[in-house]
Amino acid sequence: MSTTAPIDEARLEMFMGQVVTDMAAAISAPLVLLGDQLGLYRAMAGAGPLTSAEVAERADVRERYVREWLGNQAASGYVQHDPSTDRYSLPHEHALALADPDSPFYVMGGYQILASIWADEERILDRFRRGEGMGWHEHDPRLFSGTERFFRPGYQAHLVPEWIPAFDGLEAALREGATVADVGCGHGASTILMAQAFPRSRFTGFDYHEGSIARARELAAAAGVGDRVGFEVASASDYPGGPYDLVCHFDCLHDMGDPVGAARHVRETLAPDGWWMIVEPFAGDSLEENLNPVGRLFYAASTLLCTPNSLSQDVGLALGAQAGEARLRDVVSSAGLTRFRRATQTPFNLILEARP
Repeated sequence: MSTTAPIDEARLEMFMGQVVTDMAAAISAPLVLLGDQLGLYRAMAGAGPLTSAEVAERADVRERYVREWLGNQAASGYVQHDPSTDRYSLPHEHALALADPDSPFYVMGGYQILASIWADEERILDRFRRGEGMGWHEHDPRLFSGTERFFRPGYQAHLVPEWIPAFDGLEAALREGATVADVGCGHGASTILMAQAFPRSRFTGFDYHEGSIARARELAAAAGVGDRVGFEVASASDYPGGPYDLVCHFDCLHDMGDPVGAARHVRETLAPDGWWMIVEPFAGDSLEENLNPVGRLFYAASTLLCTPNSLSQDVGLALGAQAGEARLRDVVSSAGLTRFRRATQTPFNLILEARP
């Protein structure tokens, strides 16, 4: 491409700096994943300053690789380096994100998702050209486990202590004993968390992906809630049962080909005084409101995962992960649910309440 337009050297230099930063982050992502898989972050967590040899010994890997890995991690700001002692340390705050799966800040599932996306590059490229969709079930298997690892810490931190109490009367109903449908449940993280908190209620998780349902059953048994949790293969528009006191869609309504049809099925299966909890990625109603780091992340996920999944299904509405509250309200109201409000929010989620 040739151009005769004058070049703003300062602007070009600033942009090239951004590009180098982005490339460095992208090429470092596999190293973060290796740090998780090899136990390097866990080896450093709470251990204080360590030499590269000590990190390697604690993780039972080879020092020369670890030395190079630590250089990248120090340049990335993930670990700290003391040049006077040539030792490295993992700050406690960073360990919460990198080494503690029970922390609400744990991010390692996100890196698994990135790995799955890179593995699917050629297939996604083909979909761009042909305009066809790509179903959730067609992706690299790391997408499924990564999604569970990525979302579970946030659900664990917010679902029971904050989101459910934000719905008038819902917490009391669950404590007394309610019936709950968790639609698009994946590996069942949200279903299991609710079952652990409300032993008198009964929960059924639904997902069209058989592999995810099989894994959800295993996790429920391991968590000791198999007596009050069931998982079934079903889509959002035909899951059985009801009336349910609570229907939940966690971070999945925008992925569906026919979210309006899904909303109608909620209306058909919801008790007359029931609740529909819709948890969606945080977004404003205009593009400009979403031009920020969170929006950048969610638009990328939407392009590579959410929109292709919707386009692979009937209707293919393709709301996208940045649909925003106004478009979601339209989906809900079209199904005949007359009450709709934003119950609460986090920096990453909108928590919406809909009722008949």
